[in-house]
Amino acid sequence: MGYRYFQGSCLFLCLVDLVQLLKVQPAYQMEYSQHDKLLHRRVKRGWVWNQFFVLEEYTGTEPLYVGKLHSDMDKGEGSVRYILSGDGAGSVFTIDDNTGDIHAVQRLDREEKSHYTLRAQALDRWTGRPMEPESEFVIKIQDINDNEPKFLDGPYIASVPEMSPIGTSVIQLTASDADDPTYGNSARVVYSILRGQPYFSVEARTGIIRTALSNMDREVKDGYQVVVQAKDMGGQMGGLSGTTTVNITLIDVNDNPPRFPQKLYQMSVMESAVVGSAVGRILAKDADEEQNAELSYSFIDGDGMNVFEIITDESNQAGIITIKEPLDFETKSSYMLTAEGTNTHLDLRFLNFGPFRDTARVHLTVEDVDEPPQFDSPNYMVEVYEDVTIGTTIQVVSAKDPDAANNSVRFSIERSTDPTRSFYIDIASGALMTAKSLDREHLSWHNITILAMEMKNPTQIGSVSVTIKVLDINDNPPEFVRDHEAYICENAKPGQLIQVVSAVDPDNPQGGHHFYYSLVPEAANNPNFTVRDNQDNTAWILTRGGGFNHQEQGTYYLPILIADDGLPMLSSTSTLTIRICGCDTDGNVRSCNVEAYSLPISLSRGALIAILSCIFILLVLILFILTMRKHKKQSLIVDDEENVHENIVRYDDEGGGEEDTEAFDIAALWNPREVHLTKSRRDMLPEIESLSRYVSQCRASNDNVNNYILAKLHDANTDSSAPPFDSLQTYAFEGTGSVAESLSSFESATTDSDLNYDYLTEWGPRFKKLADMYGGPESAEDSL
Repeated sequence: MGYRYFQGSCLFLCLVDLVQLLKVQPAYQMEYSQHDKLLHRRVKRGWVWNQFFVLEEYTGTEPLYVGKLHSDMDKGEGSVRYILSGDGAGSVFTIDDNTGDIHAVQRLDREEKSHYTLRAQALDRWTGRPMEPESEFVIKIQDINDNEPKFLDGPYIASVPEMSPIGTSVIQLTASDADDPTYGNSARVVYSILRGQPYFSVEARTGIIRTALSNMDREVKDGYQVVVQAKDMGGQMGGLSGTTTVNITLIDVNDNPPRFPQKLYQMSVMESAVVGSAVGRILAKDADEEQNAELSYSFIDGDGMNVFEIITDESNQAGIITIKEPLDFETKSSYMLTAEGTNTHLDLRFLNFGPFRDTARVHLTVEDVDEPPQFDSPNYMVEVYEDVTIGTTIQVVSAKDPDAANNSVRFSIERSTDPTRSFYIDIASGALMTAKSLDREHLSWHNITILAMEMKNPTQIGSVSVTIKVLDINDNPPEFVRDHEAYICENAKPGQLIQVVSAVDPDNPQGGHHFYYSLVPEAANNPNFTVRDNQDNTAWILTRGGGFNHQEQGTYYLPILIADDGLPMLSSTSTLTIRICGCDTDGNVRSCNVEAYSLPISLSRGALIAILSCIFILLVLILFILTMRKHKKQSLIVDDEENVHENIVRYDDEGGGEEDTEAFDIAALWNPREVHLTKSRRDMLPEIESLSRYVSQCRASNDNVNNYILAKLHDANTDSSAPPFDSLQTYAFEGTGSVAESLSSFESATTDSDLNYDYLTEWGPRFKKLADMYGGPESAEDSL
C-alpha cells in the first residue's frame, strides 16, 4: 500500500491488513482527494483518519494488530513520538511510539462494548512539543456469532379453552440474541417445537404457539408441557440455539351434561318434622367445573309437589329436599316425585353435546309418630253471664288422638291458668262447667288452657286456649261517689242549693248509666230539705224551709234513694249529713256544733314509749305460749329410743268412721317394729277442693270408676297448690259392687247351700271345729 505526501505536515492512519481483509477502500483516500482540492487554500496540515475495525473474541496468543498511525513529519529518524489516549488506551489498546502501530492486547466482546473512541497525537521526542494537533478516531468491534438466543421471560404459563379449533392462538414467545442484528445472520432467530406435538405448533418467524389438534378434552387431560427452541443463523447448521418450556392448561367449557348416579332415591321423614327442615339431598354429577358445573334443581312431577320443595346448595351443588307443608301419616304416608337437575350456564357452541339436564325419581316415606291429641278448634271463645249457676256447662271442647290407634282422651284444666278454680271440665266429655260464682266486676275475662291427654300415653298432651268473657248483669246498686257532708247557715233561705251529689255503679250497661235521685218514701214530706234530680246522673240538695237554729238542732240526716234503670232496677239509700252553722251577714261560717276533741291528759314521750314496750313484750309472750302449745299438740314424731308399748293413748272423742281422715294414726300400735325403722310424720290435710259433686253419678260401670280415679289422680298430680306429700283423698264415689256378691260368713249361714263339708272330718283333729260347724245337722247338734 502506497502513500502520497502532501505539502505541509500530515498524520496518516493506516489500515493495511484490515482493509485488505475486508476489501474496503480506505476512507482516507477520499480525504486525500478532498485535500487536493483544498491544497491551494489551506496548507496548515493534512489529516487522514477513519474507523478501525477489529473482530471480537480473538483467541490468538499474540496481540491483535489493529492499524497504524503515521505523520508526514516523521522522516524515520526516530524524532517523532506517537501517543494514544481515550477509551481503553494503554489497557485494551497499545501503540508503538516509534512506528505508530496499534495492537489490541485484550479479548474484545462486542456485546460488552461495541466501539472505542480514542485520541492520537504526534510529539517531538526530544522537546515533547506537539507536532500535530490531537485527533480523534473510533475503533469498532466487529460481531461474530458467539451468543445463543435466550427466552428472557421463560418458563411460560399459558391457557386455551378445551375443544378449541385448530390454529387457535395460545401464546407468542420472543427470544433475544445479543449478537449484532445488522451484521450477517447471527441474530436471525427461527422457532421450532421440540416437545408438545402433535397437540401444538409454533410459527417459525413469529414464535406464536397454536393448537394443532381439535377436540382436546380437559376432562381427559387438562395440561400439556411444550418445549420450544429458538435458533439463530436462520436455523442453519452451526447456529446457536436456546430452549424454553411452556405449560399450557386447558380451560374448562360446559361440554358435559349433568347426570344422576342413580335413578331412584329412597328417603323417609317423621311426620312430626317441622316445616322447612331438610329431608335428604340428591346430587347430579357434572364433569365440568366452577360455573360450568352449576346446577339448578326442581320437582317437575309427582304427588307431593305442594308438600315438598327442593333447593340448591351452592357450596356443593346438591339438591336439598325440604318440607313445604305439615305432614300427616294418617292422611298420606308416601310420596313419589320426579326431580330434575339442569345446568344454569349453557355454551351455545356445545348444545349438540346435550341435553344438559337429567331426571331422577324420589320416593319419600312418612313415618308415624305418637302425636298428642288435637282439638277440633285452634282456640275457643265463650261468653257467659256472671249470674250463671254453678255447674252450668258453658262450652264443650272436643279432641281426639290423630294416630291410627285413636286412643281415648281425657281432659283437664291447667291450674296455673285458672288460679281461682272458677271452672271445671268433665274428663271424658270435655264439658267445661263453672265451679264458682262469676263476678264481672271482679274479673271480666278468663283465659284458661285445657289439656287433652292420651290415657295410654300420658306424655302426649295437647292444649287449647279458651277465652271466657263474663257478661254483665245488673247486680250492683248505685252508691254515692263519696260520703257527702254539707254545711248551711242558720239564715239559709228556702230553695237554697246546699250540695250537688253524684253516684257510681260498678255495672256496665250497654246504654250507659242513668241514675234517679229522690228522698226515701219515709222522708218524702221532709219540711226542711228536698232533692231535685238533674237528669244527668247528678242531683241538687235544696232547702225547703228556713229558720234553722244550730243550738236547737245542729245536725240533720237526709236519706236519699238512688236507683238505676237496669233490669231488674236496683237502688240503694245513702245518707247526707247536713250541719247547721252560725254565719255572719256575709254568709261566712263562724261556728258549728262540731266540738274539737282533746285528750284529758297529756302523756310524755317516755311514758308513751314505756306503754308501747310493755304491750310489745306482752304480745311476744302470748305468741310464744301459743306456739309451744301448738307444737306439743301437732307433733307426732316418734322417737327411735321410745318404746311404743309403754305409751298409753286415751281418746275422749268418738271417731268419724271411715270418712274421718284426721283421727289419730294407730298404725304404730299395730306394728311397733316399723317405728324403729323410719320416723313417722304428720301429713297435713291438702286444700284440694273436691269437685266430685259435679260429676254425674248415673253411670256405674267399671270403666266409669276407672276413669274417675284416673281423673282424680291427674288433678292431684297437676294441682300446683296441692301439698308435696302423700294425703288421703276422699272420692265420694260408690261403685256398682262385686260380681261375686257378698262373701260374709253371716250371710252364707242363711243361704240354702248344697255343699257337703263332711270331708273336713277326714282332715284330722285340727279341722274338727270346722267339721262340727259345717259338717251337717248331726255334727251341729252334737256340738251343741
